Amino acid sequence: MKSKSNHLLMVCAGILLMGLGLFLLKSTNLAAGSLRVLPYFCLGIGSGVFGHGAGELATRKAFRNNPQLQRELEIEQRDERNVAIANRAKGKAYDLMTFVFGALMVCFALMQIDLSAVLLLVFCYLLVQGSALYYRFKFEKEM
Repeated sequence: MKSKSNHLLMVCAGILLMGLGLFLLKSTNLAAGSLRVLPYFCLGIGSGVFGHGAGELATRKAFRNNPQLQRELEIEQRDERNVAIANRAKGKAYDLMTFVFGALMVCFALMQIDLSAVLLLVFCYLLVQGSALYYRFKFEKEM
């Protein structure tokens, strides 16, 4: 398990990023270019980092007085049946995502959304599909 100081550092970094995002949002006028998204980027990343760190701290505190409960949770998380169920759910979600994002790209193109947004979505879609092919070939060689 990671040390407590790492989680405290994540909580502090998340708060600082959220504060920076709010400060940039309220104080500056970034009307042009890609800097316009910087406050929202800081808010989003800061919220995620804060939530992860705070969740880990809460989990550590809950398990501090009950090591038996911690052992049971670790066994349940590593159980082959639960791992197989989680992997199958991820596979189904991936299959659904393939069709949903394909349809979304077509809708964006037909609605004549800004070309850069459509191309960014297409790039992300192709990145996911490419990684799926890579891992499929990798796993086929292993098995």
